[in-house]
Amino acid sequence: MIPKVFVTKKIPENGLKLLKKHFNVKVWSKNKAIPKKDLIKNVKNADALLCLLTDKIDKEVIKANPNLKAISNYAVGFDNIDIEAATKYKIPVANTAGVLSHAVAEHTIGLMLAVAKRIVESDKFTRAGKYKGWEPMMFLGHCLRGKTLGIVGYGRIGSITAEIAHKGLKMNVIYYSRNRKKDLERDHKSVFVSLNELMKKSDVISLHVPLTKETKHLINSKRLSMMKKTAYLINTSRGPVLDEKALFHILKNKKIAGAAIDVFEHEPNITKGLKNLNNIVMTPHIASAALEAREKMSEVAAQNIIDILKGRKTKNLVNKEVLK
Repeated sequence: MIPKVFVTKKIPENGLKLLKKHFNVKVWSKNKAIPKKDLIKNVKNADALLCLLTDKIDKEVIKANPNLKAISNYAVGFDNIDIEAATKYKIPVANTAGVLSHAVAEHTIGLMLAVAKRIVESDKFTRAGKYKGWEPMMFLGHCLRGKTLGIVGYGRIGSITAEIAHKGLKMNVIYYSRNRKKDLERDHKSVFVSLNELMKKSDVISLHVPLTKETKHLINSKRLSMMKKTAYLINTSRGPVLDEKALFHILKNKKIAGAAIDVFEHEPNITKGLKNLNNIVMTPHIASAALEAREKMSEVAAQNIIDILKGRKTKNLVNKEVLK
């Protein structure tokens, strides 16, 4: 019998074509997140699941089909999946690590420039017909060249962001990570520091950590208050890493120069008041939204399932304990 694969939302066609060469593939066709009851219903009849970061694959979903042979997440992060439950039922979970790093890093740099140069704010001003001529004090921002960039989480995305900033903008890089990365220090002339030191010394702080119990609200009111008044905060990691209410109060009271975020604590909801502030740039979780990156994610997510169902190893396995 040909194995069945359920995909929770339409993804780029190249990945779906790969799956269809080997399996019976069903794709949730409605243009909205799949309701839990429909997710469970379809998981029950599947051999493998290809899901999105917006799908909550919790213990109840996994228990609906403990014989599921593979879960492939169309994302790098996997905080939407109960890894412990999947491992308990010996279900391999894979992600799309590595293929979107450059896209997210480029978006991060774009957000840094947008907020420091007040690009979004001045665009709105111009569109509203308020521009009456050049003025020497209009929309003064900050240069990034020679400033200090603090990277929180020095993995693939964080280190690529550091590379672009150092080589392209001549920024000085300091970083905080669970483990010191001496090879990257040499490549990017970066310096390992404590998180509190990074918060105090950086002109721009960029967050690149996964969401775990330890990193939830890692950047809280106390740490935000350590920042320079002229500093900027960027978040392209996961929303709950940053205490959004604390960020609102810091920005409203102009305790820092600004912020730019692509992810939100309670997506798709945005903390009350943030939309009314001029010193924040917000994008709707699109840091990886480059055609090249999304197509590659589709291929990798599909190949993960092909490899697992064909009995081959996948380098993207998240819960390696299932191999024991």
